[in-house]
Amino acid sequence: MKLEGSCHCKSVRFSVETNTPYPYQRCYCSICRKTQGGGGYAINIMGWADSLEVEGEEHIAVYNAVTENGISDLERRFCSKCGSGLWVYHGKWPDLVHPFASAIDTDLPAAPETVHIMTEFKASWVEPARGPKHQHFEGYPDKSIEVWHEALAQPQATRENADD
Repeated sequence: MKLEGSCHCKSVRFSVETNTPYPYQRCYCSICRKTQGGGGYAINIMGWADSLEVEGEEHIAVYNAVTENGISDLERRFCSKCGSGLWVYHGKWPDLVHPFASAIDTDLPAAPETVHIMTEFKASWVEPARGPKHQHFEGYPDKSIEVWHEALAQPQATRENADD
């Protein structure tokens, strides 16, 4: 699926191919909360780096968060004119980019489940939704974005018993 996205001021426009289009994983870590806002979390989608096409690249800035372990290798790309978050890149996975769902202009399919991650770091005023279609993890879940999407293609009974 081809995703098209942009920043708020439209100075940066981009497209990327994905096979994982569900905006299902909400991250509540302090970095996502502080840089993305939006309910106290950010939602990332996986895209293929070699398919990324960008207009307005001169307006893109990079933020590497400072953590207790030093400067993060994770690069958060954003528009230097309006501040909109665009995507995340990490050299550990050079084939991938992770656009923020908030930057995507293409209609995305509704996720059949929502995974709440890094809830240990959520803001006190945020109460993640609960129920049968919500999973919660204090840290990172064992399943990658791609494994989670593959599991969704399986029948429900099989998915519940699937191993990673």
